[in-house]
Amino acid sequence: MSQSVPSIASSGQLRVLLLEGIADSATALFARAGFAHVERRAGALQGAALAEALRGVHLLGIRSRTRLDEAALAAADSLLAVGCFCIGTNQVDLRTAREQAIPVFNAPFSNTRSVAELVMGEIVMLLRRIPDRSRAAHQGGWDKSAANSWEVRGKTLGIVGYGNIGSQLAALAEAFGMRVLYHDIAIKLPRGNVQISAGLAALLAECDVVSLHVPETPDTVGLIGRDEIAAMKPGSFLINNSRGTVVDLDALATALRSGHLLGAAVDVFPVEPTGDGEKLVTPLQGLPNVILTPHIGGSTIEAQWNIGEEVARKLIDYADAGTTLGAVNFPQVQLPDRAQNARYIHVHRNVPGMLGQVNLVFSRRGLNIAAQYLQTEGDLGYVVIEAEGQAAAAEVLADLQAIEGTIRARLLH
Repeated sequence: MSQSVPSIASSGQLRVLLLEGIADSATALFARAGFAHVERRAGALQGAALAEALRGVHLLGIRSRTRLDEAALAAADSLLAVGCFCIGTNQVDLRTAREQAIPVFNAPFSNTRSVAELVMGEIVMLLRRIPDRSRAAHQGGWDKSAANSWEVRGKTLGIVGYGNIGSQLAALAEAFGMRVLYHDIAIKLPRGNVQISAGLAALLAECDVVSLHVPETPDTVGLIGRDEIAAMKPGSFLINNSRGTVVDLDALATALRSGHLLGAAVDVFPVEPTGDGEKLVTPLQGLPNVILTPHIGGSTIEAQWNIGEEVARKLIDYADAGTTLGAVNFPQVQLPDRAQNARYIHVHRNVPGMLGQVNLVFSRRGLNIAAQYLQTEGDLGYVVIEAEGQAAAAEVLADLQAIEGTIRARLLH
């Protein structure tokens, strides 16, 4: 059964809902693009409250605490696209969104520097035992000992996941005089003097500090477990600012208590508080030389401003022009700005003969196709057609919606 959104004459008629205190840069960009109905809410929504808020919404912006599951998406009767104003998208049921022809966008680049700087700061703090000394000083203590305190210069940093953040961290670490190794599932050209490790086991055994920068996938869940922690260099440090499921925290706590590891910094947890009244519970609490932060890797003014602009731009480009570049669950199509001709988008099952049926709609009505953009991905196809003139636009849209295998058809003026 196909879904459709009525033909929309202008961006001003689209309803936008932004949850979780998304930055002002997003609303400013929507305003400049002519979106007149933008609602902002400071907190996350769940369950019935989320379902109610989603009714009639065309574009939704969330961060990490709002969960868009199958039930929430079923209640979203007009939803065109979702913007995750963060790096991760695991808070969204991507499969269901895809089946409903809802592309999901995120911001994989905008908080890169903020996370890298946090890690670099944590490295310095851990190697100088600042967490313990700060607590002691607050209580009147005066620990000036140099025991187990080192300079960063000359130490070896191992980066697991040499992507946007990992490579930025490497540049900062080299500027501090560190030697940098990396391990990644893909061979990537290292920058500066960074070297490729012989493998994860080799990296763990050789590095003074190991920092994790991997996405959450079936392969990375439990990536650093009891055996991997035991394989780390004695007296080394572990930092995880990637995803909470990557590290076995019980095993990490054991290694810290035994002295096998001399410190750790963790910004992400398997279970994180979803409301102000909830408390973080982790086996790392109360352990010496451990920095715990509440998922703030990207929580800087600069990062949030950049994220607001990046994701809002993607949502606007999709709503106005049909561009899906950057969608994590959708075929990728990059389009020029909205043309003078009528522009139709058609999301469909990727089956033989579909494009022929789409083209037949226009030829039967004597409409010339000025441009066409098609991309398929697995079982999903996405085509954008520009037809000369605006004649019979409503009838053409109805014909497109009637094609068997259509998931969604929409007209962009």
